[in-house]
Amino acid sequence: MSETVKVDIWSDIACPWCFIGKRRFETAAAEFAASGGTLEVELHSFELAPDTPVDFDGSEVDFLVTHKGMGAAQVEQMLDQMSRLATTEGLAYDFDALQHTNTVKAHELLHFAKAKGRQLEMSERLFRAYFEEGRHVGRIDDLADLAAEIGLDRDEAVAALTSGEFLPAVDADKAQAVAYGITGVPFFVIDGRLGVSGAQDPSVLVEVLQKAAAGE
Repeated sequence: MSETVKVDIWSDIACPWCFIGKRRFETAAAEFAASGGTLEVELHSFELAPDTPVDFDGSEVDFLVTHKGMGAAQVEQMLDQMSRLATTEGLAYDFDALQHTNTVKAHELLHFAKAKGRQLEMSERLFRAYFEEGRHVGRIDDLADLAAEIGLDRDEAVAALTSGEFLPAVDADKAQAVAYGITGVPFFVIDGRLGVSGAQDPSVLVEVLQKAAAGE
């Protein structure tokens, strides 16, 4: 095996498949590590609905009815199926409590956390806050609270988000996604040359990681 396999992951905090994909990747990463492999993981920004207002007036059902043009009953069935699937990965989605919002500031916070060496922890906190706890992840003060909860400096987070210091990094991630042809998330790029789309079964991810480690 090569020394380290680099994994770049494009995702959005508001993507239910991305949280499920995160869990499945973690399972794959643990198996890969058990076989002697080492990983370097970096997260990248992707906005599924960049036109969403920070304070969306309505439920997740209301948003999807408008955004996807589906009927309310169909959306409710889809969310119920997603919730049941999430439980198989140990996740407790609460779509009734979820506060739909624009995620650009959450992505800026992930880049702030990356600069502090805490990106993966920040991602986990944001996903749990959004899908399981009904927390707001679009406003600066709420995001700064979440940053503080994982040990980052709250005032520094507020300053970074207020200034837009990391917005260029978010835009660069989005531009790279376009260059790669990424149209949906989660999307995994392994060693800059192998792509895996979607929340795949851990076995699929392990196989790709092993190929990359072997230089295939």
